Amino acid sequence: MARTPQSARTASGTPGTPPGGGTGTGRRPLLAVALALAVAAAVAAAITGWSWYGAAHDDDASFARTRDTVLAAAEQAVQNLNTLDHGDLDHGLDIWESSTTGDLHTQLTQGRADFAKQVQQAQTTTTAKVLSGAVTELDTRTGRASVMVALRITVQAPRQQPAVKESRMLGELTRTAAGWKLSALGQAPTGESDPGAGAGTVPPGTATPAPTATTPEPTASH
Repeated sequence: MARTPQSARTASGTPGTPPGGGTGTGRRPLLAVALALAVAAAVAAAITGWSWYGAAHDDDASFARTRDTVLAAAEQAVQNLNTLDHGDLDHGLDIWESSTTGDLHTQLTQGRADFAKQVQQAQTTTTAKVLSGAVTELDTRTGRASVMVALRITVQAPRQQPAVKESRMLGELTRTAAGWKLSALGQAPTGESDPGAGAGTVPPGTATPAPTATTPEPTASH
């Protein structure tokens, strides 16, 4: 029986020795490094993608929270400015002033004495209930917003049946150090209203004249 020469056995490869005479120990570190780099790249991409998604989601959530805050402030302020009891006049007018800012606040404070006198003479009580509301524009950068609020307003005058009216109000809010406040308020124009209806009064349901509110102008940016 012929024996295989030692040199032939070495050339064909012993167990654990790759053909061609290489040992394979040089390739394996390179393969491990390549795999590690690929895994690191995938992890980095995932982290970057998640961070981008998280930031966008946080921005959307923050905007939604601000919108809800604006709507709640608007509905409360519009209700406040359409509620007034002649028997608790000073307190009611204080609430009017605390709910407003800017030109609207100036109008209310400057006309307060005359308006209080008129309400006392008329002996009217006005109440309001918010039916619905929506933020139509919101610019968080400049701190301005536009809203529409639907109300049911009831005016009670002495020896008369209550007068009930549903009204849609357009308002503008401005962000202040004390929160969002009304800076303009007026009745929403309708197809059946007269040309001067857009100017509105505060409150529109009172039996006596009230200081004129500024008609809100739509904001250009969101």
